[in-house]
Amino acid sequence: MPLFGNTFSPKKTPPRKSASLSSLHTLDRSTREIELGLEYGPPVMNIGGQSWKFEEGQWSSESGGNASGRELQRLKKRNVQLEEENNLLKLKIEILLDMLTETTVEYHLMEKEVEDIKIQHRRKK
Repeated sequence: MPLFGNTFSPKKTPPRKSASLSSLHTLDRSTREIELGLEYGPPVMNIGGQSWKFEEGQWSSESGGNASGRELQRLKKRNVQLEEENNLLKLKIEILLDMLTETTVEYHLMEKEVEDIKIQHRRKK
């Protein structure tokens, strides 16, 4: 039983009518495809005069032959070489950064030692 009178109970709103304002749903399929451009295929792009199509998660050459098998093998081999070179350069950068860190730490330690020696020298005077 409520303490101050009636409980708050708003009126329920009536459900909305789902009337579409668009007349496109009344068109047949072929008209909709023409009007909306729903007739599309897989994505296609042209790179270096060669046409590529994206099908089943892979890009494949449509023109079918500007790049020979030998050329593809050469490109794959070059790609592997460049990846190995990239990994080597990353390793060299890591080593150089470690060397720089070590040198910086040594410099700071030497600087602190010099300051300590100066302080001891001043105390002796």
